[in-house]
Amino acid sequence: MTSLNSTLKVKQKKTRVGRGIGSGKGKTSGRGVKGQKSRSGVAIKSFEGGQMPLFRRLPKRGFNPIPNTKIATFNLNKLQNLIEKNKIKTEDTINLDFLIKNKLIKKTFNGLKILGSGDLKTKLNIETNFISKSAKIKLDKLGCSVSIKTFS
Repeated sequence: MTSLNSTLKVKQKKTRVGRGIGSGKGKTSGRGVKGQKSRSGVAIKSFEGGQMPLFRRLPKRGFNPIPNTKIATFNLNKLQNLIEKNKIKTEDTINLDFLIKNKLIKKTFNGLKILGSGDLKTKLNIETNFISKSAKIKLDKLGCSVSIKTFS
C-alpha cells in the first residue's frame, strides 16, 4: 500500500504582503527599513550588493584606432584655375609632392584624389592615389596621362 502523502499535492497560498503584523509580511512588507531599496519602483541597475559588477569583471575587447589618413581632393576646375593663374605648367607632373612643394595644399595630407567637377582644357601628367569615374572619363577624352599609385 502506498502512503497517502506522496500522492497528494498541496497548493500553497500566495503571500499577501502588507496585510498586518500577524501575516509575517506586514508593516514594511519584507523590505527592511528606509533606504532606496525600500521604496517602490526603484531598482539599482547593475548593482550587485558591493560585489564587482559583471560588466566591470569582464575584460575590454577590441580597439578602434583613429585613422590618420587625410586625403586632399582636387576638382578639374581647380586644376584649370591654377593653370590659368600660371601656378601649374602643362609640362609639370601633378602629384601630391608637387602640390605640397608649391604650397597649393597643406603638408598634413598624405593622399590625393582627383574629382570630376568642372572641365580641363589642357593635357596634363597626373599621378594620384584615387580618381573618380567622371574625372577619369574626362581626362581620358582629353588625352591626359593618369597614373594611379597605391595608397598605404
